[in-house]
Amino acid sequence: MVNRPDAPTANDERFWSGVAYAERFFLGTATVQQAMRKLTAVLDSNGIPYAIAGTMALNEHGYIRVTVDIDVLLTRDGLDRLKHAALDRGYVEKSPGSNSLRDTEHNVAIDVLLAGEYPGDRQPKPVRFPDPASVAIRGEHGAFLPLEILIELKLASGLSAPHRLKDLADVLELIRATGLPATLADHLDPSVRAKYTELWSAAQTRDDE
Repeated sequence: MVNRPDAPTANDERFWSGVAYAERFFLGTATVQQAMRKLTAVLDSNGIPYAIAGTMALNEHGYIRVTVDIDVLLTRDGLDRLKHAALDRGYVEKSPGSNSLRDTEHNVAIDVLLAGEYPGDRQPKPVRFPDPASVAIRGEHGAFLPLEILIELKLASGLSAPHRLKDLADVLELIRATGLPATLADHLDPSVRAKYTELWSAAQTRDDE
């Protein structure tokens, strides 16, 4: 039997801090959720087109996964307008001239994806980040990427960048969590259809089978 120290270790404290954060996330009160509501209010009040992407969009579409930062799709003009409206008013650049920001009130990173750029390895490919004004759909907590576009971007990212394999796992878990149909592949860009079909097939096998 392993003797455990009476005093909590740094690892113990990190573990229980993570558990507490996850509990707040599932209750909808985590700092990242507060920061997202604040960000969408700033964007909406300034008439800046946007679409929440990344893990927060996965949550919106039914795959609940804890995260600590926010991905938001903007145009270059939208980013400039956001900076003009928000810098030194509760937001700072992550580094001078950076596309990404930090909410200083909640200490949450805001990673900006720019329309027209490419996911994953950032090299030209059939799938690119769209203009949020033309694709965003409104949800209870703001404007989000539509499901099909979110899946396309994650597949294109994971296929092109070895360090982005989590994007493929996100699609797999989204299929499992929400029961997405195999026929959704017909609505995706041809460059990612085969990977979606592969992940859909894998998602039909459960660990207890």
